[in-house]
Amino acid sequence: MTRSYHHLGIYSDLVDEAHRQQPVFPLAPPGEETQQRVRQVLGWCDRPETALDVHLEHTWLLGDPPGELTLEELSWSVGYGPRTHAWFFKPPGAAGPLPAVLALHDHSGFKFYGKEKIADGSAPPEDWLVNFRRPYYGGAWVNALAKEGFAVLVHDVFLWGSRKFPLEVMQSMITSHQPEADRVRARQASGFPDEVIEYDYLAGHHEHWVSKYCNVLGTSLPGVVCHEDRIALNYLASRPDVDPNRLGCLGLSGGGNRAGLLRATASNLKAAGIAGLMTTYAELLDHNMSHTWMLFPFGWSRYGDWPDLVACQAPAPLLVQYALDDTLFTVAGMQAAHARLAAHYKSTGHPEAYTGQFYPGPHRFDLEMQAAAFAWLKAALP
Repeated sequence: MTRSYHHLGIYSDLVDEAHRQQPVFPLAPPGEETQQRVRQVLGWCDRPETALDVHLEHTWLLGDPPGELTLEELSWSVGYGPRTHAWFFKPPGAAGPLPAVLALHDHSGFKFYGKEKIADGSAPPEDWLVNFRRPYYGGAWVNALAKEGFAVLVHDVFLWGSRKFPLEVMQSMITSHQPEADRVRARQASGFPDEVIEYDYLAGHHEHWVSKYCNVLGTSLPGVVCHEDRIALNYLASRPDVDPNRLGCLGLSGGGNRAGLLRATASNLKAAGIAGLMTTYAELLDHNMSHTWMLFPFGWSRYGDWPDLVACQAPAPLLVQYALDDTLFTVAGMQAAHARLAAHYKSTGHPEAYTGQFYPGPHRFDLEMQAAAFAWLKAALP
């Protein structure tokens, strides 16, 4: 009997037909074959990926008194669009090349900023930005990680911050709009400026256009985003104050999505941490399909499931943190993904290289989770 899907209604039998046409979400084991399929699906994975025309814009000593951290503001070109701006943090006077982490900002339907969502720069953050961080992070986790002895790079990626589309371009494409009432009320209550609310509403609708363009051009939104993340990772590895053999990445939500894609495609990445972005595709059906296009590489489900993509370079060290009251995913989906990841790592003879941590509570990367992730990174990047 065909299951009824609220989202599909009279087309609920579309799911059964998909399974009749070909296997959907088959098991894709770790290894070169799966890695190559991931690269083929994503596109933009087979050319040199180097930050071009890198500029050191400014250097600061942060802290009170100054000296807790060194901050560099950098910019580079990826070869298209506006320049990428990034912040690089490290403890001042650190001896020898440091273990390094690429910090990956979230999606959150908030594209006006990128790196500023998870890091403090030279100026104090606006009150409304502090309010945004509070339930998800409790503060600027990038700065906290750098104080633990890591070099940390956080950059704006395609569609966010310095890499965002101009407002007038989106306005010309989305001519009739009315900001969604619930999001507007929530962000007005948090003190978000009207210009940020307007920008993020348009950017949410514009993402669909960008995804279609990427598809027509032989890639995908996750393909382009991951391409830019690998450029940033390669820049980080090239620095003389960084140990290129001790590279990690870490992110929540859309940042965890990016960490999973990077884990699958970057051979020079030693360790990856994902918070709040792990499930099986089957458990997304009829639950919550509002996620970023980065979670849905076109055509991947013909070859495997999301956990298979993330684990394709097993036994490379992987941390996944699950929030049991996360409304984005079902508990069954998280548990099934955890079991699938554990089985993949066991199949390589290194079950210990995968760590799954379950926390009660909502979608977040709070101070408790950060402390556990930082400790895991110290062990994975000794």
